[in-house]
Amino acid sequence: MAIIGAGPAGLTAGYLLTKAGLSVAIIEKDEHYVGGISRTVEHEGYRFDIGGHRFFSKSQQVVDLWNEILPDDFIQRPRMSRIYYEGKFYSYPLRAFEALWNLGIVRSTLCMVSFAKAKAFPNTAVKSFEDWTVNQFGHKLYSIFFKTYTEKVWGMPCDEMSADWAAQRIKGLSLWSAVVDGLKRSLGLNKRPNDGMQTKTLLETFRYPRLGPGMMWDAARDKIHATGKGEVLMGQSLKQLASDGQGGWRMTTNGADSERVITARHAISSAPMRELAARLHPLPATSLNAKELRYRDFLTVALKIRSDDLFPDNWIYIHDSKVKVGRIQNFRSWSPEMVPDDSVACVGLEYFCFEGDGLWSMADQDLIDLAARELAILGLVSAEQVIGGAVVRQEKAYPVYDEDYAAHVAAMRTELEAAHPSLHLVGRNGMHRYNNQDHAMMTAMLTVENILAGERVYDVWCVNEDAEYHEAGDEGAERVLRTERRAVSEDQAAALASVREVPGRISAEKSRDAA
Repeated sequence: MAIIGAGPAGLTAGYLLTKAGLSVAIIEKDEHYVGGISRTVEHEGYRFDIGGHRFFSKSQQVVDLWNEILPDDFIQRPRMSRIYYEGKFYSYPLRAFEALWNLGIVRSTLCMVSFAKAKAFPNTAVKSFEDWTVNQFGHKLYSIFFKTYTEKVWGMPCDEMSADWAAQRIKGLSLWSAVVDGLKRSLGLNKRPNDGMQTKTLLETFRYPRLGPGMMWDAARDKIHATGKGEVLMGQSLKQLASDGQGGWRMTTNGADSERVITARHAISSAPMRELAARLHPLPATSLNAKELRYRDFLTVALKIRSDDLFPDNWIYIHDSKVKVGRIQNFRSWSPEMVPDDSVACVGLEYFCFEGDGLWSMADQDLIDLAARELAILGLVSAEQVIGGAVVRQEKAYPVYDEDYAAHVAAMRTELEAAHPSLHLVGRNGMHRYNNQDHAMMTAMLTVENILAGERVYDVWCVNEDAEYHEAGDEGAERVLRTERRAVSEDQAAALASVREVPGRISAEKSRDAA
């Protein structure tokens, strides 16, 4: 088996395949870290995430796999996040009295009137993120709590973003349910903890590896190596993935010293769909569609600050146009073991950008200085307290949901499924879907079952469509992560347990193009 990318999807597939006795080669272009966007970077003993990654899933299969890979290193952490808007903090989820007090009676009244108007006269031709969100919350709340932050994240106007993103990420988050829940808690009428059966956005605690999410993926890599059946090849990027004309694959990679050639019966790709299409041979007819797919890039500026702590939140959303930062993580609030010095706080300021633009191209020290200034503007810390920092750039962090993305993805998916049934797309970028970590893992888990069964038992593309729990409450929150499964006969079940592929062969070749 040949697997492109050692993120959550690629490593999940590799772990399960080697556990089944198959030979696997995983390529990862990063020279040091596995885990993709879920990795944990270490700098001078301080650990920080590339975005925050809570370990929560409605899928018991995913939870069981987490526990299997990392059985002894999870801690339970309190969840706290707030919104910063016009110099004030708002609890997230909203607390009724706090929100009314902060907004003021006039603005609060306007919000409720705007919400009532949206419910009485909804837009029936919903196309954009703005359309969908105004329908759900009213224009006034949309402009306060969604527009500024969303446009920072995506670098495009909300009326040009597909409504798919809003429906996927905030479906089920009801204004009334959030306000009513906050009112009940304020009055002491609801003391039942949010144990995960409510909206994921409202969870009050979550599990987390004590040294960050990278701890999970380091363990997965080590377990793959320990089987003797798998290898994770670091510093290797995809040069070409060529069909061998017999249903299998010949994958050529570029490394610092040489090229490698990997031959395999199946290929699993978590690489960005646009990059995969450009490196497939023969070139797919839909490569032009793939070229139109867009990605939002991301950088984290981690600052060491002379302070025992700055704020109790895991993260704060910055809804303020005066600063460029979009979100601020407090790594000690994720896990105390992330920060080795009790007298120093470590926070991560997250900036959303496009590769090559002004932010992305700034020198590291200039970014550290910018982050320190913006913390001071927000009133969180004085710039003089900053004693050091580090910058991590993450390309293609978020697949962009513009108005044309769905048609481009559908065209490429249709062609590849028909022409190359032994090529499997998994994960966030591999499927151009803004999946959470557990969704990415589930696409890999179901792909492995399909490979072992020798047929398409599961429709992997249903993950995150049927799995409405990811940000959904009400009846959606009762569902487990699942896809539509066709009936499997006893003979097929036996095949599932016994089938074994011909092991892939790995060889090193210099300056040789794949056929």
